[in-house]
This record gives sequence, structure tokens and C-alpha cells, in this order.
Amino acid sequence: MLLQLQVWSLYLLQESGSTVSWDPASLWRQMGPLAKAVVIVMFIMSAYSIGVMIDRLMAYSAARKQSRQFAPAVAGALREGKLDEAVKIADRFKKSHLAKVVVAGLQEFQAHQISSEIPGEEIEASKRALERAEAIVHAELKRGVSALATIGSTAPFVGLFGTVVGIINAFKGISNEKSTGLGAVAGGISEALVTTAIGLFVAIPAVWMYNFFTNKIESFDVEMGNSSSELIDYFLKRSQRGVRK
Repeated sequence: MLLQLQVWSLYLLQESGSTVSWDPASLWRQMGPLAKAVVIVMFIMSAYSIGVMIDRLMAYSAARKQSRQFAPAVAGALREGKLDEAVKIADRFKKSHLAKVVVAGLQEFQAHQISSEIPGEEIEASKRALERAEAIVHAELKRGVSALATIGSTAPFVGLFGTVVGIINAFKGISNEKSTGLGAVAGGISEALVTTAIGLFVAIPAVWMYNFFTNKIESFDVEMGNSSSELIDYFLKRSQRGVRK
């Protein structure tokens, strides 16, 4: 169906003898002020979404890479009971989501072991510290991702606004030319099609990457939750050994 429409359009152009240039520079000169404003807004949205995509891809890649290095290193230190060493190891992996959560729990557990003001509250305090750290890291991982959802949902409507503007200009062309030929409406129709295409071009990658990043964040949340649970189990075993002694 789309191919038939393109063939008919080319046929009508040839029959009408009109010359419509599809060169980007020529199209830009033919556009009205409102259509140009729509295109500029969508290019700004596209640039911002690309910036968010690059930033999040780099952040998630670094978090994944450092977490893979951090997990075995901190596990070895904890098996030997070296909490100070485990904290130092976590400090070396600043971009690891697991390290940020684990170090918060370790520091809280150490602080309550040293202090005698609230005896027996090490586990609950550590659990609260881990929950706070998880919430903070989740917010950091999600930074900018919601903007992709906003861009993905609004860009088609911005393009639709440009489409409406193009159709209005097409009818103005009919009024000015006193003719219903294709030459009178070609400029307005080209505006409508270009703004629609740009709106889809901006929206589709934004929606794809939003879904991709959302899945990544969910997997990071699961990893942080598992690490927190394992760390609490370690604290419980350590506290029980301390009581027996």
C-alpha cells in the first residue's frame, strides 16, 4: 500500500510538471517558522536523549565491570573476618553499585560494634543502612532514564503538531495559488511529512533504550538485594559467634 502511494505521488508530480526538491537544505528553506521551531525542538530532544543514552551505557558498563571485580575480592576478606579490609576494597570500586551498598552496611555494623550506647542493635542498624544505600544507588542508576520515557511519549505529538502546521500551510498554498494542483500543496505536505518522520526518529530509539535501561536497573536492584541479604546473614553468623565466645 505504501509503495502504491509513493508511485502515485511520483506520477502526480510528473503529470503536474512541478519540481519538488527533497534536498534537506531546500526543505529547510521552504519550511515556515513554526515548522522550523518544531524541528529544532525535536533535534534538542534527540541530542538530550543521545546524551542520556551514552551516559547511562557508560555508567552501567562500569558498574557491571567493577562489581565483577569487587564481589570475589570482598568475599575473600569477609571469609577471613577482615571488615576493615573489606571496607578498603569497597572504597576502591567507586562505580560499583554493589560496593556502594556493601560498604554502607559494613560501616554501620562496625560503628555499632565499637559503640556501646545501643547494644544488640547491630543487625537492625545495618539492615536500615543497606536499605538506605539501595534506595540512593537506585536513584543514581535511574538518573536521566525517565527523561527518555518523556521524550519517547511526547516526540510523536510534537511531530504531529508539525504535521498539522504543514497541512495548514498546504491549504494556505491552495488559497494563495487559487489552484488545487500538487504544486500548490507540495511545500506544506513536505513540511508535514518531514516533521512526522523526525518525531518518529526521535521517539523510537528513546523508547527502546528506556525499556533496555529499565531492565538493566531491575537486574541491578536484584543484585543489590541479594548482596544485602547475604551481608545480613554474615552479620548474624558473626554476632552469634561473638555471643558464644
